[in-house]
Amino acid sequence: MLGTRLTLTLVSCLPYLQEDFRPILREILSTHPGLEFLQSTPEFQERYAETVIYRIFHYVNRSGTSRLTLKELKRSNLVAAMLQVDDEEDINKVLRYFSYEHFYVIYCKFWELDTDHDFLIDKENLIRYGNHALTYRIVDRVFSQVARKFRSKIEGKMGYEDFVYFILSEEDKSSEPGIEFWFNCIDLDGNGVLTSNEMQFFYEEQLHRMECMAQEPVLFEDILCQIIDMIGPETDGLVTLRDMKRTKLAGHVFNILFNLNKFIAFESRDPFLIRQERENPTLTEWDRFAHREYIRLSMEDDAEDVSNGSGDVWDESLEAPF
Repeated sequence: MLGTRLTLTLVSCLPYLQEDFRPILREILSTHPGLEFLQSTPEFQERYAETVIYRIFHYVNRSGTSRLTLKELKRSNLVAAMLQVDDEEDINKVLRYFSYEHFYVIYCKFWELDTDHDFLIDKENLIRYGNHALTYRIVDRVFSQVARKFRSKIEGKMGYEDFVYFILSEEDKSSEPGIEFWFNCIDLDGNGVLTSNEMQFFYEEQLHRMECMAQEPVLFEDILCQIIDMIGPETDGLVTLRDMKRTKLAGHVFNILFNLNKFIAFESRDPFLIRQERENPTLTEWDRFAHREYIRLSMEDDAEDVSNGSGDVWDESLEAPF
């Protein structure tokens, strides 16, 4: 069986580098029925394979060394996901790492921001992410590379791999890598502790945006009390990474500080959506986001098909630099 054989290969060759996964992905792409439609577009086969590898290293390689160890592999769900690839004909049901729909969402979001299609993104591109959801201050911190060094060799530019790490952190803020990423961005002095002054620095821009949007502003003093109640830090007035990993509301805390759209959405959540989340507790924030975005992108593609009278939605993307 493919999944079993690939898993045995994986375990026997540790530690693993990114390039070591390429033969595994090539075999999956050439044999899995759920990816057969990609065989006529080798460009997208390559992008799919890269995206899967980046997702694996984002979640599994917690040491950040770009080398997967046996300890990291044992702690992860990678082996289970690879076995599921073998058993499941619908690749989109393999939510961990291998879903084509998840790849499609990531790639399309990158392509929307990369307006000149040089496969690089700068600050002005990223500030448009999520309908201008993020503050300038947090985007500056992302580009300071304090949370993660860019693999891009162009100064002031984020490459596709860097974007994959960013979007997974942004849309899965309550995951361990997401919490670590944003904690390091907020931790201005790098001492491993978030103070009220650091949180206020980021919230000030949120407050200004509320006023510009005619939203009722919430003073920082009130927000700070709310944040402390949500986190319950071990030491009064000081929030550590350990504190953030203990709470289930870490993602909301980060949204309060630098993502106004998600902050407002959380405060006015639809009871129907809350019930849906409770009915499917195994789905992550990323799973829910990717599902919503895939539906939106598919509807846009269908509408463009109708307006053009053809199915050439991907023609421009096929010309992307690979």
